This record gives sequence, C-alpha cells and structure tokens, in this order.
Amino acid sequence: MSEHSHQPTEEEVARMFEPEGWEERYSGEEKVWSGDPNPQLVAEAARLTPGTALDVGCGEGGDVIWLARQGWTVTGADFSANGLARAARHAEQAGVADRTDWWQIDARAFEPGGRSFDLVTSHFLHPPDGRMVEVTRRLAGAVAPGGHLLVVGHAPSEVFAHLSAAQHKAMFLAEELLPGLPEDFKVLVAEQRPRTITRGERTMDVEDATLLARRRP
Repeated sequence: MSEHSHQPTEEEVARMFEPEGWEERYSGEEKVWSGDPNPQLVAEAARLTPGTALDVGCGEGGDVIWLARQGWTVTGADFSANGLARAARHAEQAGVADRTDWWQIDARAFEPGGRSFDLVTSHFLHPPDGRMVEVTRRLAGAVAPGGHLLVVGHAPSEVFAHLSAAQHKAMFLAEELLPGLPEDFKVLVAEQRPRTITRGERTMDVEDATLLARRRP
C-alpha cells in the first residue's frame, strides 16, 4: 500500500487488492520493490534451521531469494503472473534458481493441496475487508508439524492517515490474527515492532504487526 499524489478513487483502491491491479503494476520494466528482505523475516528466520519454505505474496521475490541464500528450498507464491515472472528472473540472476519454484495462488482461496513446509511466511499481504484472519488460517494449514508460521503486516498508524478507509481496514494488529491459528499452534511472538522507513524524501516511523507461531510436532 504505497503513497499516492492524489486521493485514489474507490475503483482504483479496489484494483489495489486484486490480481489485475498487480499485473498492471508489475507490467513495466522498473523494479517496484527494493529487493531487500523484510526485516522481520531476517530477524526470525535467521534463528531457524533451513528446510522448506513457502512465501505467500512473494511479489518480485526478495524474501524468496534471501531464504534461498540461507539454505532454504523455497516456493514463492503470488496471484500475479507478472510478479512471479519477475521473481523467477531475479532468482536466476541471484544464482538461486535451483533452490526456488513458483506457485500462482490467491491467498484468499489458498489450499495447500497436501503440501507442507517447515516455514510459511507472508509479508505485507493485506486482503480487503479485514480478511487476514481467514488468510492466516489458510496459511497455517500449510505448516508442517514442528514448523513455523510468520505473518507480518502494517499496523494501523497515523502516518497512513492519507490512505483510504478500505486500505485502513486491511491493516491489522498481530493479536487480531490469533483466532486464525489452529489449536495445535503455540504463539511465540504477537506484537507490533517499530521500524523507520523512507518513502522518497520522507522518513516515517511505522510498526510491523508480527505474528510468529510454531506448530506442535
């Protein structure tokens, strides 16, 4: 959810949440994201023994590439075919194509289909209408026994006051996701972590809603 120079219309906001909007966003030549891994992924996954990982909402693949470089075998998932094509290209350029594969899915209707992973992670995936609890439940279904689930998103903040009501409704606090965890998960972290970000020439203090849970072996 990036800043805009004008207040977007309801139609423009709606497209931000759908595959068509992201296909368009990823259709150009320039990178949309920095390619750097998300800080909370680095903080938590660096403590884990590498195994298999699923990154849902992988975009251009920055987190997938970082995990692969740490020794994980990673599946990057996104609902944008253009985004996945970019991610695969970036993984090839980074020399980790042999440790990555790609899966086109919509997190809102995601079913693991019998697949399970030692780490399932999602960063700044914000489905509309507060549906992140349901998405968390779906992601948890892909976590292998003894594995971890890491979900990170934007917590509501005054720095996002310029955004639309729909965008605000898509944000969440970590503890709001807890109803989406099955009973065999133990919560390890459920908190808002402060972070400083730069958008253009503007520096802002934000909070990352961070949920880390482990499935019982």
